[in-house]
Amino acid sequence: MTVKAFAAHAPDKPFEPMDITRREPGPHDVRISIIYCGVCHSDLHTARGEWGRTKYPCVPGHEIVGEIVSVGEKVSDFKVGETVGVGCMVDSCQHCQSCDDGLEQYCENGFVGTYNGKTDDAPGHTLGGYSQQIVVSDRFVLKIRHPKAQLAAVAPLLCAGITTYSPLRHWGAGPGKKVGIVGIGGLGHMGVKLSHAMGAHTVAFTTSESKRQDALDLGADEVVVSRDPAQMDTHVGTFDFILNTVAASHDLDAFTRLLKRDGVMCMLGVPEHPHPSPKVGVLIFGRKSIAGSLIGGIPETQEMLDFCAAHGIVADIEMIPIQKIDEAYDRMVVGDVKYRFVIDSASLAA
Repeated sequence: MTVKAFAAHAPDKPFEPMDITRREPGPHDVRISIIYCGVCHSDLHTARGEWGRTKYPCVPGHEIVGEIVSVGEKVSDFKVGETVGVGCMVDSCQHCQSCDDGLEQYCENGFVGTYNGKTDDAPGHTLGGYSQQIVVSDRFVLKIRHPKAQLAAVAPLLCAGITTYSPLRHWGAGPGKKVGIVGIGGLGHMGVKLSHAMGAHTVAFTTSESKRQDALDLGADEVVVSRDPAQMDTHVGTFDFILNTVAASHDLDAFTRLLKRDGVMCMLGVPEHPHPSPKVGVLIFGRKSIAGSLIGGIPETQEMLDFCAAHGIVADIEMIPIQKIDEAYDRMVVGDVKYRFVIDSASLAA
């Protein structure tokens, strides 16, 4: 079936309308009419060739919310008319230890990304959610239980939500724990909301005093301007866990010294240039750890969506038509969005 999409054909070219072909659903496939698609910074990196492995034409988008329009004959968990989501993955080997554990994001043979991943479908790589429809294996489809009025703001949960939820859950954020969230952007604003909802004492770190009220409004119990040594000094040795969402290279020691004994700082962003080497002594003399985390598996992503529905959590978004995607990318580069763009997929028909 041919559907409308927006594609980048080269790293230095603007997006253009393009007709793409979606496969006919197989026995275990679900065809989804896309209603909304979030815009992730990974979309920008990929479309503009900043990670060096982009396959063109590139149709990004892995924060997808839509409605099922047909299902394969062996699909039993989904039905036509249901509201569902698709996140960062559309396949994995499904037989390694990580896949058996429901941690497909760590598939030992490599998961298939929703875009730019290898596939037998034309053109040989996956094409994502900047399109009218998508066909996905039922193993990688997620149920969405938020009310209809919130669906646009649900879309970023499929990446920004699970990327922050997974480490917060893994390292036990909750009552009695002091949790820091470094950076108040697309990921960070979700981290603050989720940590607060989990019951942790949540401290937001920002480089800008102007973001203090924003962070408090998101649910932070305290806000620290990380460029102020006096504010940082008051928190030395007090954090159980710090979630660091900043992708730019920066001094990690400024935050590891804030950890308690056995505290963990989890990194989510991959910087263009390496971080300065952390002082090993700071880690050794407190049995502290610097760790990393990547999205979440399908079971945990469903858990996250259900948690967010139960707690009324969605992303803070700005809706755009697909025709403004290049402008949105330029604004993302300079941080001019609170906090995620979401594409109204109806605009693809214009």
